[in-house]
Amino acid sequence: MSNNVDATNMKQATKRELMPKLRFPEFGDAWAVKKLGDLGKLIGGGTPDKSVVEYWQGDIPWVSSSDIFEDDIYTMSVTRFINEKSISESATKIVPKGSVLFVSRVGTGKLAVNNNDVCTSQDFTNFLPKKIYNYFLGYFFIANKSALISLGQGTSIKGFSKGDLEKFEVIFPSPLEQQKIADCLSSIDELITAQTQKLVTLKTHKKGLMQQLFPAEGETLPKLRFPEFLDSGEWETKQLGELLLGHPDYGVNAAAVTYSEDLPAYLRITDISEEGYFLCGKKASVAIKATDEHYMSEGDIVLARTGASVGKSYKFRKEDGKLVFAGFLIRIKPDPTKIDSTFLFNFLFTEQYWNWVRVTSARSGQPGINGNEYAALLIPVPPHVRESGGLSEQLKIAECLSSIDELITTQTQKLDTLKTHKKGLMQQLFPALDEVQRWA
Repeated sequence: MSNNVDATNMKQATKRELMPKLRFPEFGDAWAVKKLGDLGKLIGGGTPDKSVVEYWQGDIPWVSSSDIFEDDIYTMSVTRFINEKSISESATKIVPKGSVLFVSRVGTGKLAVNNNDVCTSQDFTNFLPKKIYNYFLGYFFIANKSALISLGQGTSIKGFSKGDLEKFEVIFPSPLEQQKIADCLSSIDELITAQTQKLVTLKTHKKGLMQQLFPAEGETLPKLRFPEFLDSGEWETKQLGELLLGHPDYGVNAAAVTYSEDLPAYLRITDISEEGYFLCGKKASVAIKATDEHYMSEGDIVLARTGASVGKSYKFRKEDGKLVFAGFLIRIKPDPTKIDSTFLFNFLFTEQYWNWVRVTSARSGQPGINGNEYAALLIPVPPHVRESGGLSEQLKIAECLSSIDELITTQTQKLDTLKTHKKGLMQQLFPALDEVQRWA
């Protein structure tokens, strides 16, 4: 009798573990567990010889790992196409539409469902579903991305094999519930796509506006000017060093340590986004006795001086808190009587600036720009208009671009909120894989 009770309790416990925290009301059955290999067929890919031009003159999409996006099962950016001959004379093969394309090397964890027949590189292991809904499976693996990435860890080449995927245990409900879950998450993905497009449009608008508000290289007038400054005369170029309070200075030469409220927060190159914002998600500290000179202050800008990120910039914001800047950054302090800090910061995102960075940073080894070179950077500035307040055209341009930045920030926050909502929803719509495997 006791043994029967124990077996019943174990069965009930297993059933509980095989159900997600959040369920649509019309479903109540426990989820099933099967190896992926029992639910369909897995095939690999290959790359036709790139030196044979003829192979790459066709209309069959050929997908590489760089064509797949993180946490997006719908989108692929395919730019290369092959023909039937290249398929017959290489390891690549047709993957029918509706398959799940797993990046199994060089970007493991990424996956997509193809809407058309495609071929893939050898960095893929592709799943042709027979007994499971493809989009449900795609979301299942996004929800369990860490488990997917952990496959094959410890091998010399990071990634996983066809055999690893075949043995991977998938937890799934009835076909109707699979469809319902996939439809729910795809509706959120549609919102994310729409909000992403709005963000891209705003950034594109700002970039185009900047190209018109600043004179092109070699020119003395911008294409677009505010009406009150049309008769203000030509812009002039000045060396950055002439517009600063003192010479550019270098940051602290010390290693980062785990973040602590008892130590100064540290600003490193890796803490700066491509848009020039402070990335506080991986905040670190520096173990020094910081003085006022070590901390950044209002109006300060730092510039990356070496490596792949050379030229990247950040303008201090009070809301980022007190920051000590690291040694691979160079700080400049704009003279507020000569140049507006926000105006200057926006110039650091123009094509003119980045062309200068590419030329100036060229080295035989690691690319870099030192303080003297930054001081020699030519900055286009509008003429002073005394009756309008001196820096007024600079301020007008800075204000215009800042208003777009505010829209971009708001849009970014909306997008981040949607992504956070989706992530939380997925955690509840799928059973926790590590918990279930304890019962499997």
